[in-house]
Amino acid sequence: MPKSKTRKKAVYTPPQKAQTVQVSPRWLAPLMVTCWIVGVMWIAVYYIAPDLPGIVTLQNWNLLVGFGLIIVGVVLSTKWR
Repeated sequence: MPKSKTRKKAVYTPPQKAQTVQVSPRWLAPLMVTCWIVGVMWIAVYYIAPDLPGIVTLQNWNLLVGFGLIIVGVVLSTKWR
């Protein structure tokens, strides 16, 4: 049986890219967690004490404010490294 031809060219290896680690800003994590906590607390206060002066004027828009803050926290969490 004939011998197979040996490979003359070296196997291609792509050039190494410089591994730069992106670091998120220091303010991102505290802001993210604060948005989550304030959003949950806003909704909880709306259900526990709906007769508070600032809460009663917004009525059901309080849910939008609370969930909006939670969503902002989730969007910020996608930027965290």
